[in-house]
Amino acid sequence: MDDELTPYLESNRRLWEEWTTVHQRSTFYDLPGFVEEMRAGRDRMRRFEVEEVGEVAGKHLLHLMCHLGTDTLAWARRGARVVGVDASARSIAVARSLADAVGLPATFIEADVYRLPPTLAGAFDVVYASHGVLGWLPDLHLWARAAASCLRPGGVFYLAEIHPFALTLDRRGEGDEALRVCHRYFPGGPPLASPVIGSYADRTATVSVRWQYRWPHSLGEVVSAVAGAGLRVEFLHEFPFLVYQGLSFLEEDAEGLWRTPVSLGLELPLSFSLRAVEAR
Repeated sequence: MDDELTPYLESNRRLWEEWTTVHQRSTFYDLPGFVEEMRAGRDRMRRFEVEEVGEVAGKHLLHLMCHLGTDTLAWARRGARVVGVDASARSIAVARSLADAVGLPATFIEADVYRLPPTLAGAFDVVYASHGVLGWLPDLHLWARAAASCLRPGGVFYLAEIHPFALTLDRRGEGDEALRVCHRYFPGGPPLASPVIGSYADRTATVSVRWQYRWPHSLGEVVSAVAGAGLRVEFLHEFPFLVYQGLSFLEEDAEGLWRTPVSLGLELPLSFSLRAVEAR
């Protein structure tokens, strides 16, 4: 990793430390409700992910960039033996407390995704990552190689993520009904710097870190990084929805998914999933 990226990555790490405190008490994550649901034998895992990942009971599953560990624990409820990794110490602390609260065995490790502990190498049947992780990674190829290194022969790598095309779109301001291309699609160049306005989970939150830094990655780059890590891609699926309101103009449907308004008269690629296998 280039030394010139260190200030951006360190700033982002500090931001996630602050965001963890915000997210822990937010209605967006609703952790008390999460604990109650899990104790009652329910979880919030998205149906399409459950179907695409497949049966996890008895399998070792590694969740990269797990944040608060809610999805990690959802897989644990479904029978997986789980390990969650995140660079935020506060996130790992919250995840461990949630595991205790719901009474599920889970291991949570504070680690840079580019510098995973050697003990994780070749140890997992499934490596999983989801929804809002790629933009924080300056080097997608290095990340994919790190993920692949943790798989056993025949293991599954699964990613569900915001579509790179969707990240180029937004409305310019209040009252502006036209969708516009506001951000670049292709990778390369310096990170995209944007001012921090609270958090995606609570725009009114007070946060001391002033700027966030993200790196765009095209869909072609994602597939090439995974294939270049020695994995065989089984499928790439594109969807006309997000699992949360990641863009201001989306509207929620009856299933709790976020889609373009019917008034626009079109569907846009808003998210995707990719499954690949360790082919040694």
